[in-house]
Amino acid sequence: MIHHCLTESYYSKGGGVQTYVNSLVNHRPADVSERILHSITNIDQSQFKLLHLHDRDLLCELRDECAAIYTLHNHDTYCPSGTKHFETSGTCCNRQMSLTACMWGQLIGGCGSRRPQNAISNIKRAMYERDMLLKTNVPIIANSDYVRLQLIKNGVHPQQVTTLHCGIGAPSVAVEPLTSKIHQNQRLLFVGRIVPRKGLGWLIKALAKTSSSIQLDIAGDGWGRLSVEKLINQLGLNHRVIWHGWCSSEKLEQLYQECFAVVFPSLWPEPAGLVTLEANARYRPIIASLSGGIPEYVCANQTGLLVSRNHTDELAEAIIELAQNYQKARQLGEHGYEWYLKKFTVETHIQQLQMIYEKVIKKFEYEH
Repeated sequence: MIHHCLTESYYSKGGGVQTYVNSLVNHRPADVSERILHSITNIDQSQFKLLHLHDRDLLCELRDECAAIYTLHNHDTYCPSGTKHFETSGTCCNRQMSLTACMWGQLIGGCGSRRPQNAISNIKRAMYERDMLLKTNVPIIANSDYVRLQLIKNGVHPQQVTTLHCGIGAPSVAVEPLTSKIHQNQRLLFVGRIVPRKGLGWLIKALAKTSSSIQLDIAGDGWGRLSVEKLINQLGLNHRVIWHGWCSSEKLEQLYQECFAVVFPSLWPEPAGLVTLEANARYRPIIASLSGGIPEYVCANQTGLLVSRNHTDELAEAIIELAQNYQKARQLGEHGYEWYLKKFTVETHIQQLQMIYEKVIKKFEYEH
């Protein structure tokens, strides 16, 4: 059978990769096993039809005994820090990975550890993984064209990597288009980890430039919360921001239904844009940054609004536009829902994944 593979340490972290793999297993076709393999070292790999790896640590365990494919969910294979973002300047990295460029990035640009020993270790690890991909020639799935181009830029042959955009499951509760009553409540929603590169500080600054009637719900937590709280106090926005922390699925569904728009203000180049899909699947328009793979998940001015990264006035204007224009907010949400049904359901994703599997299996059988 076909098996999904993810190390126990990675799986136990939770987050987007675990959610994605669980979704694939829960909606699996007949030839896909419900069992997730956490190691493939001491297993006869020839018994499998295909191994689908979701963790870079498993690449070194792969033997040429069955068809295999690797999904890259992040930047780790071509970026030692995994961020492609310089914290010091707040800019994105467009450099090709190399010892010189990445040492500068980590020690000066602030994209990773400033300890030389750790920086060198991170760079060696990323280069080893990239070289492993080149050596094994395992087919790669990228979750955006942005990620695919980064791989090619760092030496991966274009024919080795295929783009397959993510898909998500349907909401667990009934959803409906934005209503005038909900729109009048003027509530925005941010969902995600509270770390600087997720852009919550940028959103808070933009919120200060909008009407005092607009409130922001924050669903998430992280080590950057204290600095955001400090910024909120400085701007006098305590009465307009509601912290919910990490939410249950039921609570999160409620927050999605109570907002007139979802804001995804990432400062770093997100590999993909799952929050945009979550908003679309719930008839809510998205306001997102023009960065990384995000524009591939948002149809500009049709399913949401895209704004220049870290441009506070532009973000504030986008918020004001949807806050003042109910018809546009509703229309974007409805088009977003249609966009989701057409391209981003988990069922559509798995159908496309099955076609990739068949191609990889046939190629392996032909070569062996």
